[in-house]
Amino acid sequence: MHCPKNCPNRLHNLTKQASLTLDRDNPTLPDSFHALREQFHFYLLTEKRFANNTIEAYTGDIESFLLFVSARGITNLGNVDIVVIHRYLETARQRRISHRTNARRISAIKTFFSYLEQEEVVSANPFFSIDLPKSGRTLPKALTIDEVNQLLTPPASSTPLTMRNVAMIYLLYSTGLRVTELVGLPLASCNLSACFVRIMGKGDKERLVPFGEAAKEKIQHYLEHARPHILKGKRSNFLFVTGRGSKMSRLRFWQILKEVAVAAGISKNISPHMLRHSFATHLLAHGADLRAVQMMLGHSDITTTEIYTHIDQERLKKVHKKFHPRG
Repeated sequence: MHCPKNCPNRLHNLTKQASLTLDRDNPTLPDSFHALREQFHFYLLTEKRFANNTIEAYTGDIESFLLFVSARGITNLGNVDIVVIHRYLETARQRRISHRTNARRISAIKTFFSYLEQEEVVSANPFFSIDLPKSGRTLPKALTIDEVNQLLTPPASSTPLTMRNVAMIYLLYSTGLRVTELVGLPLASCNLSACFVRIMGKGDKERLVPFGEAAKEKIQHYLEHARPHILKGKRSNFLFVTGRGSKMSRLRFWQILKEVAVAAGISKNISPHMLRHSFATHLLAHGADLRAVQMMLGHSDITTTEIYTHIDQERLKKVHKKFHPRG
């Protein structure tokens, strides 16, 4: 079994215990469905070992689908068939759910039903024959080199907090870390003498990512002149700390990055992930090996990394137009 010790011996008994009067305008999740969703959450956490953000997205998608079928009087998931699925997808289309979000939802629900089939809650996965929406690949948005230089220009005031923020932004651009990896980076994982960070990424996969001398200088300056002042005698295992000695939240760093971008005169709607995109596109544009970039980003599939090669397309078009005799 793949559920906590206090779960029933057979999960399929749960679906038979639900007896509800459902309000179609304001549906509630049956207790049995709620239990299945929680056990699936536990399965994703302990066996699939998905990242927390992925687990949250998947369980939210599952809840949305379970509310949908509950509102239509379905209390046994074995009764979900292709007709129900098509109605669900049509509802999503009417609500103008994006192809990308819909694809993630279908992937989550398909995984959920595979789990239920494995646990003998359902006899077959009704989503088995459902293909993911073909939406194409969204090209990542990146900063230009000039915009990165603007962003990395030191602020006029140099306080412990601004020194910390500058060090974080330098390291983010120098390594292409995910924002979760950046804010949760342990102090011991940053090797200043060798200029690399040890990252525990998605699926608990470890990787080493190098960083440059400029980032090293900013981190060293922060460690010597800012971090002790921020902590004020407190102890912390995190590299980048708040006044409470804890790590910074992802949202707070996003806010800081936006503030720095506005102050630098950058009009783009910047995000931490845009700096990750910039890291990858700038490396590839200057001749970096695709496999090396894949390793630094922590992508399990190189096709995910290949999307960053788009950056050279416009430059190549300009070169062709300028120098080809029949351009």
